[in-house]
Amino acid sequence: MAKKSHTLLHNFDPDRKVSLKVGKGKVVFRLNDILVPPGKKISLRKDYDPEFTGGYRDKEAALEHVASNVDRLQELQEMLYAQDHYGVLMIFQAMDAAGKDGAIKHVMSGVNPQGCHVTSFKAPSTEELDHDYLWRAAKELPRRGMIGIFNRSYYEEVLVVRVHPELLQKQKLPPEFMGKDIWRRRFGEINHFERYLFQNGFLILKFFLNISRNEQRKRFLARIDEPEKNWKFSVADYQERSFWNDYQAAYQDMLRRTSTEWAPWFIIPANNKWFSRLAVSQVACAALERLDLHFPKVSKARKAELQEIRKQLGRGQT
Repeated sequence: MAKKSHTLLHNFDPDRKVSLKVGKGKVVFRLNDILVPPGKKISLRKDYDPEFTGGYRDKEAALEHVASNVDRLQELQEMLYAQDHYGVLMIFQAMDAAGKDGAIKHVMSGVNPQGCHVTSFKAPSTEELDHDYLWRAAKELPRRGMIGIFNRSYYEEVLVVRVHPELLQKQKLPPEFMGKDIWRRRFGEINHFERYLFQNGFLILKFFLNISRNEQRKRFLARIDEPEKNWKFSVADYQERSFWNDYQAAYQDMLRRTSTEWAPWFIIPANNKWFSRLAVSQVACAALERLDLHFPKVSKARKAELQEIRKQLGRGQT
């Protein structure tokens, strides 16, 4: 994507430290704290702490830094749109109540709505089930110059469908393609799909908001106890909680098998919403800055033409 590299994680060093000056202090962490190294076997429970904040606790200062990142994203998106060479796809996956909606809202709040589109994927419709599982996502991919955001995505096909195998039966696959290797095959298909997008000029950033089971319980209680949050809670959310361990296993396998140099997974600690927004905004800015973004250069002839028009406008001739 950038001039110096054909992969996003070129010269990737998982032990490299990232130091962010925030307020009067610093947030310091290793890339290993939030990124899944391609090909590495990981443990969600042992390797990624949902409470992690890089040793930082100043929420207000962190949110000020988020605001600064939002301003920078606005500048980068404007160049992305004007240049019209690259597109960006940001994918958000998480357990219920992890804060996907809030992260998307806060991090993308300054981006021009004309250059950004959010798609939220629900249970597939009858029409969608009559197509391959990537079809509905492919229809919503961003154009060049745009930032597309998937709130959930085709990764549900190796997560919720894996946890609830009865959903697989509804996809009408021929019997010979329903074997035990279906998940391994889908991981490969997704990796090839994302590599194809990358090699056609689309940057892919994938965020898993990692919330603990206890923090999810607290947020569910808040949604019940606070009337203005009742609409956010459903019985289905509570029922899915009983499959917590199954989902964790599915996520762990998916993250390990689909984090690639061209489409890496970032595991964002989500117990503290302010830190998750800081981490997402920082990753987004850093990734876009790796692209060769700039405003289109104007030729000498075009500049001369513009100056002539300026003269006429200045004289009030038109």
